[in-house]
Amino acid sequence: MNGKAGAGREVVVGIDPARDWRLALAWAADEAQRRRLTLHLVVAVPPQHDTQHVDDTPHRTALRQAGSETLEEALNWARDRHPELGASSDLLGGTPAAVIGMLSREARMVVLGSRHLSRTAEFFSAGSLVVPVAAQAGCPVVVVGDAEHVSQQPPYVVVGVDGSESSKAALAFAYEEADLRGAELRAISVFQPPVFLLHDEEVALQAQRRLLAETTAGWQSKYPDVAIRHEIPIGHPVEELAKAAEHALAVVVGRRGRGGYSGMHLGSVVHGLLHRAHCPVITVPTL
Repeated sequence: MNGKAGAGREVVVGIDPARDWRLALAWAADEAQRRRLTLHLVVAVPPQHDTQHVDDTPHRTALRQAGSETLEEALNWARDRHPELGASSDLLGGTPAAVIGMLSREARMVVLGSRHLSRTAEFFSAGSLVVPVAAQAGCPVVVVGDAEHVSQQPPYVVVGVDGSESSKAALAFAYEEADLRGAELRAISVFQPPVFLLHDEEVALQAQRRLLAETTAGWQSKYPDVAIRHEIPIGHPVEELAKAAEHALAVVVGRRGRGGYSGMHLGSVVHGLLHRAHCPVITVPTL
């Protein structure tokens, strides 16, 4: 296992034979090309049901056949998009979230599509990948529910900054992504006024400006071509980050630790963005 999250050489993309995989695969193939990584397409076939009364072998055989055919089509599609890209595919047995989670330990990043389910539907959908994988993956996870806004000029990437170690990891990834894209970086530190403010609001805002400046200090020398904007909107973090990312290439946020399988430990801001942002959402674990 790699000693550093996201230090692998593969971009793993989960393929769902039952749904359109092209948007997520296009993002993953383009990113692998930009970063000179290999692309690994995966379809996971759930295990047989443990029952004495129903034989689901024919159903599993059909699932494997559909998965194999979809993988072949998707692999050819990715190679047509980037003929020089190294790409491979695997049909693996196991629950999709567990399979992708295992692969994330050695991957540079994982890319998934999203159906923009409600929170309740996301938790109880048998085929859901987004919440459990984003909660426990050992590398950055990219959720592509909407296309990146490549027509926006100048192009920009949004990163949420709150001074935590996870947001510092997100900032590092966001700078690298902006540099690869020739994009501007918008560092957003949302000020959410407490019910009882002990000091003057302007004093609190000044402290947040100082925190944002200190967190981003030093990166400009490493990425001199990336223009950065500091922004401190007032409101709810999910709403303000989603608004800032409305025309972005992507929004990048940190994730603290690894949550349980159910995804109930996924941070509320990350979880909210997965359902509200209209661009790819990238969650980055603490390094």
